[in-house]
Amino acid sequence: MQTDRSQQLFERARQRMPGGVNSPVRAFKSVGGEPFFVQRAEGACLFDVDGNRYIDYVGSWGPMIAGHNHPAVLEAVVRTARDGLSFGAPNALEVDMAETIARLVPSCQMVRMVNSGTEATLSAVRLARGATGRARIVKFEGCYHGHGDSFLVKAGSGALTFGEPDSPGVPKALADLTLTLPYNDFDAATALFDTAGDDIAGLIIEPVVGNANCLPPREGFLQHLRELCTRHGALLIFDEVMTGFRVALGGAQARYGVAPDLTTFGKIIGGGMPVGAYGGSRALMERVSPAGPVYQAGTLSGNPVAMAAGLAMLELVQAPGFHAALEAKVHALCDGLEAAAGAAGVPFSTQRVGGMFGLFFAPGPVDTHAGAVACDTAAFRRFFHAMLRQGIYLAPSAFEAGFMSSAHGEAEIDATIAAAETAFFAIRD
Repeated sequence: MQTDRSQQLFERARQRMPGGVNSPVRAFKSVGGEPFFVQRAEGACLFDVDGNRYIDYVGSWGPMIAGHNHPAVLEAVVRTARDGLSFGAPNALEVDMAETIARLVPSCQMVRMVNSGTEATLSAVRLARGATGRARIVKFEGCYHGHGDSFLVKAGSGALTFGEPDSPGVPKALADLTLTLPYNDFDAATALFDTAGDDIAGLIIEPVVGNANCLPPREGFLQHLRELCTRHGALLIFDEVMTGFRVALGGAQARYGVAPDLTTFGKIIGGGMPVGAYGGSRALMERVSPAGPVYQAGTLSGNPVAMAAGLAMLELVQAPGFHAALEAKVHALCDGLEAAAGAAGVPFSTQRVGGMFGLFFAPGPVDTHAGAVACDTAAFRRFFHAMLRQGIYLAPSAFEAGFMSSAHGEAEIDATIAAAETAFFAIRD
């Protein structure tokens, strides 16, 4: 596999960009080696600057649910761009987007567009604090909600341990307002609310964790959190940046039958463009400026080109049978990978929810952050590179979910499983 041009670009990038990248996981630090640089993408595949082709299970970290460069999305972007790239003023497409989200996700009676998932989660937490008059928020181990100060906190030794900043630059005083819980632990959640429930403004969670690999909720866990928040007057916030319109048409809240107070979106509603949104009941959202006192603004929010891309993507995922077909492909892939690992005698398991999946080098099932951390990350690193050499691109981290698209066909899935058969034996030896 030729890599000369990617290596040259990475060397240049490291001179002018921290770590040579504009987002940390791209640097391959957790798997070793150097990243490839993408030239173009089409359907289920990426093509790098050296001419190598990869079957892609990252999908730009989730938004490419219909595959890369889908003709309908591309046409919408080109058509809209001809009228201008940005206005900084209202446009009809942002109204269409708000109406579409409200129709597909009934808990969101009103929506505010922003420019990223991080903006969406920061804004939702500010609204929760403004609406309740409380300061503390609760998050879960392994759940990532963007790089806002309130979220860069790791768990302490117990449910009531104050969070410690996970990054320099995050004030300890702000971290003290963030409490952490272990994901899928009913008792710890109950104990936390029994002790501190009157001080909690909101609880934010990835209903299916996608940033500690792929961890589905245990039966009744999301319902339990809904009950705790209702009982103690806290707001339940679902971070559906990753799961929204991917694990079901109405997101994780539709799949599991739990209505949050606020929801954050991203990825698919941008169709590949940088977009985020948050929404909730009319009563809550009318607290946001200029209708209410909770301030939030964004010059490029509701950008017409991004709205056009997202609306085209949302139109595609509403096709009858879209999600059932996507989920069937995920099952075919994961079943094949588990069979290949079993034949090689490698401890390995998968998790899958809708169009998401996770790979764990440990006997399954793994459904907690502690379980994910305990997996054999060294084996994953070897597997990642063995697959990459065969033209299969998985997330370059043992703690990131994988994503299927409707563009992946039987040929791509079969090729992936065949590559895994070789890779599992290679890493075992």
